[in-house]
Amino acid sequence: MYPTFLKLERGLDPKTVAKIAIIYNIGALMGGLFFGFLSDKFGRRRSMVAAVLIGVLIVPFWIYPHSFGVADCGRFLMQFMVQGAWGSIPAHLVELSPPEVRGLFSGLAYQFGVLLAANAAFVEALIAEHLGYSTALALVATTVLLADALVISIGSERKGFDLHAP
Repeated sequence: MYPTFLKLERGLDPKTVAKIAIIYNIGALMGGLFFGFLSDKFGRRRSMVAAVLIGVLIVPFWIYPHSFGVADCGRFLMQFMVQGAWGSIPAHLVELSPPEVRGLFSGLAYQFGVLLAANAAFVEALIAEHLGYSTALALVATTVLLADALVISIGSERKGFDLHAP
């Protein structure tokens, strides 16, 4: 939805939207590496919760920036935080999985999350029809990030668990 938002609400041409996508995807790569490192050092849940809560603070700069520079920074940082949080999930799921079904459990849990998230663009589009793209993106992103922080924080963690132990 973000490229559509940039095109329709911000009036940007496809070439500019593509350049912006490159910038925020570099942010995603860097965020995954940075928070992956932090999750190994300080714990999966702590790093994921930190990333999503910082992401909530970035929403206004991502959607309602006052300048193009602030917008670029907001886009980069939003993807940095999103991939920072989501990048640790596979390791976290593997560590939580019972050894007998480690591959099955972690794979099904991850794909179930993908299934739940599959409707996000549809829901955003429905909201955008009534409230506009910027409001839809801000509302969905903030809701999802806050819900993620809650779910992640109440779960358990087994960072550093010996995956070879029975």
